[in-house]
Amino acid sequence: MDSFFSFMKNLGFRRGPGRAVAGIAGGIAQHAGWDPLLVRVLMLVSFLLPVIGPTLYLVLWLILPWQDGTIPLQRFLDRRGGAHTIVQDPGN
Repeated sequence: MDSFFSFMKNLGFRRGPGRAVAGIAGGIAQHAGWDPLLVRVLMLVSFLLPVIGPTLYLVLWLILPWQDGTIPLQRFLDRRGGAHTIVQDPGN
Protein backbone atom coordinates (compact mmCIF):
# COMPACT_ATOMS: atom_id res chain seq x y z
CA MET A 1 0.00 0.00 0.00
CA ASP A 2 2.90 2.38 0.62
CA SER A 3 3.78 2.41 -3.08
CA PHE A 4 0.16 3.25 -3.96
CA PHE A 5 0.06 6.11 -1.46
CA SER A 6 3.42 7.40 -2.73
CA PHE A 7 2.06 7.28 -6.27
CA MET A 8 -1.01 9.29 -5.23
CA LYS A 9 1.15 11.89 -3.48
CA ASN A 10 3.49 12.21 -6.47
CA LEU A 11 0.65 12.92 -8.92
CA GLY A 12 0.76 16.54 -7.82
CA PHE A 13 -3.00 16.50 -7.27
CA ARG A 14 -4.24 17.97 -4.00
CA ARG A 15 -7.66 18.70 -2.62
CA GLY A 16 -8.62 22.32 -3.08
CA PRO A 17 -7.79 24.74 -0.28
CA GLY A 18 -11.13 26.58 -0.64
CA ARG A 19 -13.26 23.54 -0.09
CA ALA A 20 -17.03 23.35 0.17
CA VAL A 21 -17.23 19.78 1.48
CA ALA A 22 -14.08 17.68 1.13
CA GLY A 23 -12.14 19.71 -1.43
CA ILE A 24 -12.49 17.15 -4.21
CA ALA A 25 -14.11 19.51 -6.75
CA GLY A 26 -11.75 22.34 -5.81
CA GLY A 27 -8.74 20.07 -6.29
CA ILE A 28 -9.98 18.87 -9.67
CA ALA A 29 -10.68 22.47 -10.73
CA GLN A 30 -7.28 23.69 -9.58
CA HIS A 31 -5.44 20.81 -11.24
CA ALA A 32 -7.33 21.15 -14.55
CA GLY A 33 -7.45 24.94 -14.55
CA TRP A 34 -11.28 24.97 -14.56
CA ASP A 35 -13.80 27.05 -12.66
CA PRO A 36 -14.54 25.36 -9.29
CA LEU A 37 -18.26 26.14 -9.65
CA LEU A 38 -18.39 24.21 -12.94
CA VAL A 39 -16.71 21.18 -11.37
CA ARG A 40 -19.07 21.32 -8.37
CA VAL A 41 -22.10 21.40 -10.67
CA LEU A 42 -20.74 18.45 -12.66
CA MET A 43 -20.19 16.53 -9.42
CA LEU A 44 -23.73 17.25 -8.29
CA VAL A 45 -25.03 16.00 -11.63
CA SER A 46 -22.95 12.83 -11.20
CA PHE A 47 -24.78 12.22 -7.93
CA LEU A 48 -27.95 11.72 -9.98
CA LEU A 49 -26.42 8.48 -11.21
CA PRO A 50 -27.49 5.87 -8.64
CA VAL A 51 -24.13 4.39 -7.65
CA ILE A 52 -21.39 5.96 -9.73
CA GLY A 53 -21.42 9.53 -8.37
CA PRO A 54 -21.50 8.84 -4.62
CA THR A 55 -19.15 5.85 -4.88
CA LEU A 56 -16.59 7.75 -6.94
CA TYR A 57 -16.74 10.70 -4.54
CA LEU A 58 -16.19 8.39 -1.55
CA VAL A 59 -13.23 6.69 -3.22
CA LEU A 60 -11.69 10.05 -4.12
CA TRP A 61 -12.30 11.29 -0.57
CA LEU A 62 -10.37 8.29 0.77
CA ILE A 63 -7.36 8.36 -1.57
CA LEU A 64 -6.72 11.97 -2.60
CA PRO A 65 -4.16 13.85 -0.52
CA TRP A 66 -4.88 17.03 1.39
CA GLN A 67 -2.81 20.17 0.79
CA ASP A 68 -0.27 18.93 3.35
CA GLY A 69 0.14 15.60 1.50
CA THR A 70 -1.67 13.38 4.02
CA ILE A 71 -4.15 10.82 2.71
CA PRO A 72 -7.20 9.92 4.84
CA LEU A 73 -7.09 6.19 4.05
CA GLN A 74 -3.38 6.01 4.83
CA ARG A 75 -3.87 7.80 8.15
CA PHE A 76 -6.72 5.44 9.03
CA LEU A 77 -4.68 2.35 8.20
CA ASP A 78 -1.66 3.67 10.11
CA ARG A 79 -3.80 4.22 13.23
CA ARG A 80 -5.18 0.70 13.03
CA GLY A 81 -1.80 -0.88 12.41
CA GLY A 82 -2.71 -1.39 8.73
CA ALA A 83 -0.52 -3.17 6.26
CA HIS A 84 2.65 -2.05 8.03
CA THR A 85 2.17 -4.29 11.07
CA ILE A 86 4.09 -7.56 11.15
CA VAL A 87 2.50 -10.13 13.42
CA GLN A 88 4.92 -12.56 15.00
CA ASP A 89 4.08 -15.87 16.62
CA PRO A 90 4.58 -15.40 20.39
CA GLY A 91 5.69 -19.04 20.67
CA ASN A 92 8.90 -18.43 18.73
